[in-house]
Amino acid sequence: MEKVELICKLLDDKKAKDIVIVDIGKLTVIAYNFVICSARSNTQVKALVDAVDEGMSKEGCEPLRIEGKQEGRWAVIDYGDVIVHIFYEETRRLYSLENLWSDGANIKHYGVEEA
Repeated sequence: MEKVELICKLLDDKKAKDIVIVDIGKLTVIAYNFVICSARSNTQVKALVDAVDEGMSKEGCEPLRIEGKQEGRWAVIDYGDVIVHIFYEETRRLYSLENLWSDGANIKHYGVEEA
């Protein structure tokens, strides 16, 4: 399974909300994709970080770093080519990260069929 798809599945399995994949490869050199999702509580932010970290580790993929887990408002898991952003819902609305990196055609909603 592709890294982005596996990350999305791990998040979905733990009930993350509004999982979005943003293809940023043509916009920056920092990564190819962002995976962005929302959590209903600070506790869920931490649980989602743990689920992705553990699931990816089982596949032999370790993060370069994890930031923000303890605060539970916005956690980042950096896998080099894929950066995972897990937001508490209010914080996600505040930063609107996917809108900052969107060119209109580079966003895919996980689990939503394209028409």
